[in-house]
Amino acid sequence: MSVVANPQRLIVLLAALVAFGPLSIDMYLPSLPLIASDLGAAESQIQLTISVFLAGLCSGMLFYGPLSDRFGRRRLLLGGIALYMLASVGCILAAKAEQLVFWRALQALGGAAASVLARTIVRDLFPLKDAARVLSLMHLVTMIATLVAPLVGGYLILIAGWRAIFAVLLVFAGLCLLLSAWKIPETHPSHARGTSLGAAFRAYGQIARQPQALGYILCMGLSFGGMFAFITASPFVYIQHFGVSPQHYAWLFALNVGGIMIVTLLNARLVGRLGPQRLLGYGAAAAALSGLGLALFGSSGVGGLGAVVACLLVFVSVTGLLGANCVASLLARFPQQAGAAAGLAVAMQFGLGTACSALVGALHDGSPLPMSVVVGAAGLGCLLALQLTRIPERSIA
Repeated sequence: MSVVANPQRLIVLLAALVAFGPLSIDMYLPSLPLIASDLGAAESQIQLTISVFLAGLCSGMLFYGPLSDRFGRRRLLLGGIALYMLASVGCILAAKAEQLVFWRALQALGGAAASVLARTIVRDLFPLKDAARVLSLMHLVTMIATLVAPLVGGYLILIAGWRAIFAVLLVFAGLCLLLSAWKIPETHPSHARGTSLGAAFRAYGQIARQPQALGYILCMGLSFGGMFAFITASPFVYIQHFGVSPQHYAWLFALNVGGIMIVTLLNARLVGRLGPQRLLGYGAAAAALSGLGLALFGSSGVGGLGAVVACLLVFVSVTGLLGANCVASLLARFPQQAGAAAGLAVAMQFGLGTACSALVGALHDGSPLPMSVVVGAAGLGCLLALQLTRIPERSIA
């Protein structure tokens, strides 16, 4: 039973906590050249601040999940946000690239608590269908943050310089800390916790050995990886290969974000009636068909820019549906190890996103082919991974 009188009131706050990662990356992207110039560093050194942030985010999620299963959610959540705030101050005061790299890594370790524990708290407070709906709404807020963050970052640079970005992140984290301390109680009571820290971390092995769990994790992770491949390669494909203007590219990119918002809202409305499994089947089939269509059109050149844009729109639009329903279904299967399950799922999601981004970058040849193949493989992988979730439970005991 929920320890919160009206958990619906926490949705916006939980969504803000999930947005720590996207805001910390996307708001910061427009400032990279300016930071390199200001700190007298090579661009490769400043780009390292993104890599260490992603690495810290993934490792932090793996760290906080089992700890929250053993010691509860609230103290770890508040401590992680406080660490994020401390690191943000360090970023503001950084005088060398090496210092900025260090503080960004520490910032990621703190922000990981907000990202993973917000999802875990949803599992504590809501049953499966409601959790899928809430996670959809949280994802919607995250996508709005993803869309707005680069614009906000760009204007902050013009008005107050790049350090103002970290000042805004510091204020954002401070507000989240105050509201979390005021509104979020401990949602994982002591009687529901494990008795051993070692057992809490061993839960990773127990989860990873179950095909159903792997199916959910890989389905959401591969869809996220395909989206990261699109984000990495699309500027070169659209602008350089198809001759799209940067302004037109911005609208095409926003079209995909709009697609995510529409499908995510539909998922939130329909999941109570149709259930997560049925919607996952629709979403994975759409990802596979659009991915294979993209591989066909991208490799043959048939259909030109319109075919590529249409296939990507369908693929990217269902990522929120897949992510919300996979997380909700996974956490429902592991109520006593929800922290570990959420940590493993979200860390794998970002890990596969990073891997697909690196792969499409390594294969870059100026044509749509590398992006088309990687996204196509990711879409087909989503559908195949979902089949693992259909294995009867008795065969994985």
